Amino acid sequence: MANTGKALTRIGVFYDGNYFFHVSNYYQYEHPRNARIGISGLHDFIRQRVASEESLDPNYCQVVDAHYFRGRLSAEDAEKRDVLLKERKFDDALMHAGVTTHYLPLGAEGEKGIDVWLALEVYELAFYKRFDMVVLIAGDGDFLPLVRKLNTLGIKVMLLAWDFRFKDNRGSVRETRTAQALLNAVTYPVLMHQVIDDRTLRNDRTIDNLFLSRGVKPAPARDSYADQGDNGAARYGTVHHVKDGFGFITPETGEDNLFFFSGDVVNTDFEALKAGDPVSFEIGANDRGPCAVSVSLRR
Repeated sequence: MANTGKALTRIGVFYDGNYFFHVSNYYQYEHPRNARIGISGLHDFIRQRVASEESLDPNYCQVVDAHYFRGRLSAEDAEKRDVLLKERKFDDALMHAGVTTHYLPLGAEGEKGIDVWLALEVYELAFYKRFDMVVLIAGDGDFLPLVRKLNTLGIKVMLLAWDFRFKDNRGSVRETRTAQALLNAVTYPVLMHQVIDDRTLRNDRTIDNLFLSRGVKPAPARDSYADQGDNGAARYGTVHHVKDGFGFITPETGEDNLFFFSGDVVNTDFEALKAGDPVSFEIGANDRGPCAVSVSLRR
C-alpha cells in the first residue's frame, strides 16, 4: 500500500467521541486558547502531518473517510439537561465535515460496547477500503489489539493523543494520560498537547486553525438542577445500585437517577452501600451533566 509517484494517500480518521469531548472541553474551559477544536481544522492538520511524516505533497494526502463513535443520551434526557441543541449543533459540524456518526444509547452504567464497535469498524473499513493511513483520536490502551491487527495488514497508524491536567467541578485535580503501550505500537505517535503548546509554532496557521475561535472564556453550560437555584442544598433519595467505584442514586423527587463516584461518599465506606439504602446528597456536575456529591448514608 506504499505511496509511489503521485498516487493518493488515503487517510481514514476515527474518533473515540467521549475522549475527544474531554479534550475539547479542556481547551475551551481550562486552556489559554479558550476555544474548542474544530473538525475541519483538525482534518487539515492531519493531512499536513501525514504529508510531513511521509515526505509527500499535502495535496496528495486526503481524508477519504471519517467516523465518530460515542454513547449518547436519549433525546428526552438531553432536553432535560439542556444539551439537546448543543448535541445537534455538533452533529451539524460533523456532518458538514463529512464525518459519519455512530451512537449507542447511554445506559445506567454509561458507555458500553463503544470501544469494541469502533475497533471492529476500523478493522473492517481499513481492510475493504484499503487505507494507506489510519488516524486514531484516542488514548485508551484497549485499542492496542486493533493497532496490532492494522500493523499485520501493513496499514500505518497515526495516533493523535493528549495528556493534560484539569480541575473538575468539585475542585479536584484530574489527569488524562495516553497509554504508553499504545504510543509505542503506532507508526506515528503525535502528542497534540506538545504540538499545540510548542512556542516555536505560536503563529503556525495549521495550529491556529485547529481552534474554532478565541475570546473570553465561556461559562460551563447550566444544567436542569443548577437552574433550580439550590446547589449546596441537601437532597434525599435511595441507592439504585453500586458497582466498581461508582453508583447511581434515585432522588425521592422522581428525577432521573444521578451518578456518583466512590470518593463522594462522606460518612461510610463506599463498599458498605447497597441498593435501597437511604442517602442524602448535594447536586454537583460532571462532563455528562448533573451528578451527586457529598453522599451520606442516612441511618
